[in-house]
Order: sequence, then structure tokens, then C-alpha cells
Amino acid sequence: MSSEGIENAEDLFAEASKAADELYNIRDTYFPTNPDDKTSKLFTESNLALQLLDEIPAEKRKTRLERATYEYLRGKVLDVFPEYKKEAEDHLSKAVKLNPSLVDAWLSLGNCIWKKDDLDSAKNCFTLGLSKGPDKRILCQLSMLERKMVQGKNAEDRVKVVGESIKHAKEAITLDVKDGYSWYNLGNAYLTCFFVTGAWDHAKLLQSLKAYQHAEKDERMTSNPDLYYNCATVNKYLENYERALSGFEAAALRDPGLNATEEFQKIVHLLDKIEILVRGQKVKRLASLATSLASVNLNPSYRRVTIDRLLEGLNRGVAIIGKVIFFIKHDNVAPLYYLLCDSSQKCYVMSVYGIKNEAIKEGNQVTLLEPSYRFVNFSWKEKLYQFRSVRVEFLEQVLVNGKTLSHQHAVQTSIYAQNKT
Repeated sequence: MSSEGIENAEDLFAEASKAADELYNIRDTYFPTNPDDKTSKLFTESNLALQLLDEIPAEKRKTRLERATYEYLRGKVLDVFPEYKKEAEDHLSKAVKLNPSLVDAWLSLGNCIWKKDDLDSAKNCFTLGLSKGPDKRILCQLSMLERKMVQGKNAEDRVKVVGESIKHAKEAITLDVKDGYSWYNLGNAYLTCFFVTGAWDHAKLLQSLKAYQHAEKDERMTSNPDLYYNCATVNKYLENYERALSGFEAAALRDPGLNATEEFQKIVHLLDKIEILVRGQKVKRLASLATSLASVNLNPSYRRVTIDRLLEGLNRGVAIIGKVIFFIKHDNVAPLYYLLCDSSQKCYVMSVYGIKNEAIKEGNQVTLLEPSYRFVNFSWKEKLYQFRSVRVEFLEQVLVNGKTLSHQHAVQTSIYAQNKT
């Protein structure tokens, strides 16, 4: 073979590798209104990439390393589609047999096998890839896979597996602290931890939000609709409603196929319902409710105050007492929302996490210890939303009709996010 032929063959390998990378860039960043347009584009570009591989002469596919690279690239191109392809797995399996040190092939093989729900085998591929040395991409995929493996496990195992997911996500960041995808992956890990442990831990949401904020510093992440969607989900549960609306709107613009518009509408409907209920209360009825509030024997370490005396954030050593006027029905599983009135005849919204809905009913008197308070005050699409809000995260924070709640009222089951994590 001439030296020119050898150079051309090497160029073809390089071109095929570049074409495969571009193929995955299309997969990760191209979100047309019609999903069929994306499928068509991937099909066309994958065929061109396969043609480049076909043009590599047999003489340049003789050594084990050359054959391994060829099989890896062919398998990677075939695996760009969301559905599992046995042909892709066969090529990638050949690649790792020919060159067990080809880390990229282990990564692609793990991703391919994952698609047929063989999670243990997929994890084994990632583990074997990491045995060749630390790799941020494999660590991120392993972290994501572990979050998938959480489903169906008991409470103790869920906590353990999601802990491993967080651990591997952090390890990826230590390899490249500026990599936005690694930070995004860590944010997803903390968000999953929030959901699988009953959707009540405010600290996990804050950790998730901080990770997403780091991810946003990487310009490459601006085209990732899932980052905006997941960050909006965190802000929704943190009750940062304006940021949540902005995030879901941005996600919908980047990928119309996400259910971001639906989530956006859910928040707007909830806020509209709260606004109508708060403004619709009659003075005479509020006065009657306020006078009906019974005295409660509080621990001396708590000082009783009215809602208008609370400060933004956590109010330590303080208790508020109110009467439940309405249970506010909405489209999400958590939190639960209630409208209450206190002795000052002022209405406020109480959002409840980690507690079953039968624990608190309309007409109950609720004492909230050390409430976390927020005054919601923002405009969206020329509509003003204003209301007082307190947040409940623990059973121990609440007395219903003067009595503590039993642990039977705690949410024990997992609540899974509908977003991509």
C-alpha cells in the first residue's frame, strides 16, 4: 500500500470519528418541533458516517487495535438512536474483546446494553471502563445508571444506591471542575435523592440548585433543555415560582417535545387558584374563624405569633396557629397546599411535604412550629401574585387540633421525578 494510501486511510478513521462525534452532537442539541425531523437527520448522517467507515481499506483493519477502533466507531454510530440495536452491541462487544483498554468502547457498550434494560450488565461495562483509569464521562453515566437502578428497591437500598450515584457524580467533578455536564449530573443526583426519600428534604433541593448553577456557567450547557427543565423543577419545589416559570419556558423553547409547557401551565393554574381563594375570603367569615381558634398548650420554648409577625426564612422559637379553610387541589403529587386563617384574620398558604393528605383536613386547627416563611410577590404576564406562605417539612413541626401527628402520617413511598435525571 502506498504512503498516500496509508495517509488517506488514517484520514478516513479521523473523518469517521469526527462524523460520529457530530452525530451525537445532533442527538444532544437538535430539538425540532417535529421529532421525526430529528430521526430523519440522524438516519441520514449515520449513513454518511457508516459510508466513511466502509471506505477504510481492509489493509488498515488488520491489527487488533485497528479492528477494535473500526468496530467501536461502527457500533457507536449504530447506537445513536434511542432504541436498542443488537447490531450495535455486537460491534461494540467485538471492540472491547479486541482491545480491552479502549475505554470509549466500554462506555458506548454500557450505554447500548442499558437500552435493553440489562442494568447490571451495563453497570459492569462502566466498571470495567473505569478499571482502566478515572473517566468523567463514565462516572457520569454510572451515576445516572445508579439512579435508574433505584426504582423497585426498598427504602434502605434506595438511600444506599442514590448515595453511590452522588459519590460517582462528585468524583466526575474532581476530574474537571469546569465541566458543566458533570455539575448537571450532580444536580440530577441530588434531585433524585429528594424524590426517592419522600420529597421533603429542603437541603437536597438547595444542593441540587447549587450544582445546576455551576452547570450553567459552562456555555456548552446552554443548549441542554433538560438542565433548564430540571432546574425549574427544583425551583418549583423550593417555591421559587417566578424562576420555575422562566425555567420551564426556556426548556420548552429549546425542546418542544418536553412536557415543560404542561408543567408551566400547572404552576400558573395553582397560582391563579391561590390568588382567587386568598382574595375571595369574606371579612365576616374570617372574623368568625379567628375567634374560633382554641388555645394550645405550647412548649414554653415557643412564642406564639401571628403570620404578619414572621420574618422571611426560618423562624426559630416561634409558633403560628391557624384554621384550615381549604385544601387546595392541584395537579402534582407534592407538596400539599392548604389555605389557612389566623387570629389576625389574615390568610396564608401552607405547603406540606412528607405528610399524607389525610393528616390535615378542612376545619382543623393547625399549629406550626418554627415555620419557614415567604411572602410571594411577583408579576407574570402582567398578572400580580401576592400571598403569604409557610412551609412544613417534618411531622414534628405540626400539631393538628392540639395533637402531634403519628409516624403513620409520614410519606414512606418514593415519588419519582418525571423529568430526565
